[in-house]
Amino acid sequence: MTDARQPLNISYLRQQLIDAGPYARIEHSLETGSTNTDLVAAAHAGAAEWTAFLTEHQTAGRGRMGRSYTAPPGSQLPLSVLIRPPYESITRLGTMPLATGLALVDAIGSETGVRLKWPNDLVIDGRKLCGILAEAVSLSEEPAVVIGLGLNTSLRTNELPVPHATSLELENIPYERNELAVRILVALHRRLKQWQDNAPALMSDYRKVSATIGQEVRVILPGDVELLGTATGVGDDGLLEVRDAKDNHHRLAVGDVIHLRLQDTGTS
Repeated sequence: MTDARQPLNISYLRQQLIDAGPYARIEHSLETGSTNTDLVAAAHAGAAEWTAFLTEHQTAGRGRMGRSYTAPPGSQLPLSVLIRPPYESITRLGTMPLATGLALVDAIGSETGVRLKWPNDLVIDGRKLCGILAEAVSLSEEPAVVIGLGLNTSLRTNELPVPHATSLELENIPYERNELAVRILVALHRRLKQWQDNAPALMSDYRKVSATIGQEVRVILPGDVELLGTATGVGDDGLLEVRDAKDNHHRLAVGDVIHLRLQDTGTS
């Protein structure tokens, strides 16, 4: 992983992803507030589907539920992709981030131990590698959606934003930044096309790499309501299925999931 924080080679990316690949436009910056914000604006200005924005440093990155995060320049791989899906697909927007998480597993390799914590956090042994955020540009008759991510590549221990975060470097997962960016964007195209086509294999593949199914979980629901139980599955609609101690079955569209370790559940 020599020069792990060397800026991306935009000429190489365009050659691989536009000249020889499925993308219409690739843009790269050394610094920006948010690739999602930039691409949403570009989408309103008429940017084509399969436009991707990448940056070396986000100063105003955002995650789920409005959470902000920052990282040193070159220590992450922040990027966003614009798709213009068919109108009938907007009822399935909840599974789009799940498809994105699955693309990351494809690109990094499930053999490395990376898994998906519901709904779309990329984790390894419970430590978070990446978060994902989808933003609707338009949900009219001509929908447009931007999906963004920030993969921790070379973050070091003293740079981690929270104790349960990690990076490819800390997990000894080898990569080269340009090749990794290409693999991720190619995998995103494949999985988001599956999402657009409502391919049955998509959610089946997601379940195979789920870190949540089978776990004892605590789910923090809106209003700070807690649900304790066992995660029994993820439906084709992306909803998390949880069975509580009274054998009641719940299907959840939102919630912060905490995987409970044995000591947390009082068992041994």
